[in-house]
Amino acid sequence: MDKEHYNEMVSALNVLEQSGELKEKKLYLFGHCNATEELAGLLIERQYKPTAILDNNTAKHGKNYRNIPIEAPQTILSDDQEKAFVCIVARAYAAMASQLKGLGYKGQIRKLVDYNSYAEYSLSEDTRSRMKRREVQGEEKIRALKKKYPGCFVILCPFAALGDIYFCMSYLQYFLEKRNRRQCVIGVIGSACAQVVNLFGENNVEVFSQKDMDEMIQAALFTKDADTFIPHQDRPYVVDLSRALYGKLIPLEQIYCCGVFGFPQNTKPVEPSVFKDYPALGSISEGKAVILSPYAKSVTALPESIWRGIVEFYIKQGYKCYTNVAGDERPLEGTEGINPSIAEIKSVVERAGTFIGIRSGLCDVLRTARAKKTALYPDYNYCDTQWKAIDMYALEGWDNRVVKDDFVWRIN
Repeated sequence: MDKEHYNEMVSALNVLEQSGELKEKKLYLFGHCNATEELAGLLIERQYKPTAILDNNTAKHGKNYRNIPIEAPQTILSDDQEKAFVCIVARAYAAMASQLKGLGYKGQIRKLVDYNSYAEYSLSEDTRSRMKRREVQGEEKIRALKKKYPGCFVILCPFAALGDIYFCMSYLQYFLEKRNRRQCVIGVIGSACAQVVNLFGENNVEVFSQKDMDEMIQAALFTKDADTFIPHQDRPYVVDLSRALYGKLIPLEQIYCCGVFGFPQNTKPVEPSVFKDYPALGSISEGKAVILSPYAKSVTALPESIWRGIVEFYIKQGYKCYTNVAGDERPLEGTEGINPSIAEIKSVVERAGTFIGIRSGLCDVLRTARAKKTALYPDYNYCDTQWKAIDMYALEGWDNRVVKDDFVWRIN
């Protein structure tokens, strides 16, 4: 979870506490993900003990996170619904709330993080008025963008996800050629996403806050702006592509290639080419170092014991271990922190010779790096489909591994 959404979650929790709504309530969290783990930690710090984490993934049932059991959603029906209180910080709030109500749950449900502020599910006068104001604000921002970049096609990337930006840039050139668009301006959230855009050459790129992006997305959708495109697989941007996953496995890159951009499955993606060397590259032992990447915003964190075992393994083999960190992230015990830019990380990994990371957008950035590369996948299902994360995100040429309870690091 990024800092902006984390602060929003904290503020929402503060409001619930101050209003007394949590008093004598049995707290349930819905959706076991990285954001839910952060909420659980926050609640525990404030002396709350969540009753359970509800999740649709049957593989997680019977397990626990910080002594909080992970259970099927229907288990909440056995509790006193007047005392039950469900907190949701996962992106699929609307679907989760609808599922609970469909099961017959009549207790309280609260969304603590608003990822898509333009996506509301009420027809009240207040909601329509608020959405109209946001649409007007979004139109003003799009007009300003078009004025700054006259004649440019507008590309709006709705989430701060490096992998999504990478896939977008992999096929955007073909898409623009197909539409006879010579120039475009790409709107992204956060500087890291802008850095991914710049890996693919000289591009017009503008960085926005999530709030500003939401307003522009809403304006583009409401006005059906023909000069703006939203390259993302989730509805309502293109079509409801996720429905196809209920019957067939379609890896995420294929969804982008075929579904979002409309190209044949065998279309060769454009590869990034604008990389640069890390300034302190000479300090890394050539071929005898490991770059570890344990952090990701939108992926459930792996247990510290997994990383501890990996670090111990390589130290015994005489390797120097580094942890790729950003912001307030801490290096793993026994490793040295390193913070190369998006454009520099490839040089670091190639110098070190080995990369091991939780599957995240950073792995996409490193697709073309010449090194031994391992992607670790938490054992979870993609959204509410039957497919595992490794099915959706597996990387060609990588050592792709699912981390289960009995996971022990070994070199394959």
